[in-house]
Amino acid sequence: MKEYAPCFSGAPAGCPDGMWERGSMAAVLAKAMAFVCIIAMGYGLKKIGFFHANDFYLISKIVVRITLPAAIVSNFSRISMDMSLLVFCVIGLVCNIVMVALGYLMNVRNSREAKAFDMLNLSGYNIGNFTMPFVQSFLGPVGFAATSLFDAGNAVMCTGVTKSVASMVLGGDEKVSIKKMLKNLFSSVPFDAYIVMTALAILGLKLPQVLLIFADTAGGANAFLALLMIGIGFEIHADKEKTAKIVRILVVRYGTALLFALGFYFLSPFSQELRQTLAIVVFGPVSSVSPAFTGELKGDVELASAVNSLSILCSIVAITVALIVLL
Repeated sequence: MKEYAPCFSGAPAGCPDGMWERGSMAAVLAKAMAFVCIIAMGYGLKKIGFFHANDFYLISKIVVRITLPAAIVSNFSRISMDMSLLVFCVIGLVCNIVMVALGYLMNVRNSREAKAFDMLNLSGYNIGNFTMPFVQSFLGPVGFAATSLFDAGNAVMCTGVTKSVASMVLGGDEKVSIKKMLKNLFSSVPFDAYIVMTALAILGLKLPQVLLIFADTAGGANAFLALLMIGIGFEIHADKEKTAKIVRILVVRYGTALLFALGFYFLSPFSQELRQTLAIVVFGPVSSVSPAFTGELKGDVELASAVNSLSILCSIVAITVALIVLL
C-alpha cells in the first residue's frame, strides 16, 4: 500500500502544500480545543435560541447524506488500496461483538432488561459524526480509508444486528433478518459510498475530475458540520440514582477501548499509520442510534441518552490524549 503523510487540515482534501508535523503536542491540543469550541458553540447557540432541537435532524441529514459521503469519496480517491485493508471491516465487526458480549456477561445475574440495555449501550461506535473529523485532521487518506472500512463493519452491527440480538435476550420475538439488515445497510448513503469507493480503489478506477472537485468542496465542510451537530444534540438528563449505572458503563467501555488500543498498536502487524488509526478509532463514543434502539425495546431512553452524551465528552479527552501520545 502506498504510504501518505497526514496533513494538518480539517478538510478531507487537506493541505496540498504543507504537511503536518507529527508529534506536536501544541498542534494536537490546539486542534482538539478547536473541535471542543465548535461543539460548545453548537450547544451554546441552541441554549440561546439560535438553534432549536429539531435543527439537529436537519444538520444530521446534511452530514449523513452529503458531506460525509463526499469526504469518503474525496479521501478514497487519494489512496492506492490493496485487498488486505479490507480486514478493517472485520475488525470493526469483531470490536462490536466483543462489546455486545461484555454487555451480556456483566449482567449474567441481572435481569433480561439490564442485559439488553448494556448490550445496546456498550457497543457501537459513532465514527461518521464524531471520529471522522479527528481522522480527517490528523491522519492521511490511508488512515481515513481504514477508519471508513472499520465503520463499514461497525455499521453491520449498529444498523440492526445488535438490536435484534438484544431483543432476543429481552424475550421479544424479533429474529435476526439478513434481508432487513441488508436493506438497512444499503439505505445508508455513507455505507453505499464505502462500497462504491472501495470497489473503485481496488480496481484502480477514478471518478471524473468534476466529481472529485465537488467531493473535495462538500467534504471539507464535514468536520465542522458534524461537530456543530453534536453540540446541538448534546443533552444530559439523568437522575442522581442512575449515576452509578452510567459510570459503570463508561468505565467498562473506555477500559476495554484502552485494552483494544494497546493491543492494536503494539501487537498488530500493520504499518504505523494504520496502528495509530485503530488505536484512535476504538475510543470513539457510543453509537448515536443506541438511545433510539433502546426506546424501541422499551428501555430507559433517558439513561441511554445520558450515556451517549457523556461518552462524547469521554471520547474528546481519550482521543486527544491518544493523539498526543501516538503522533
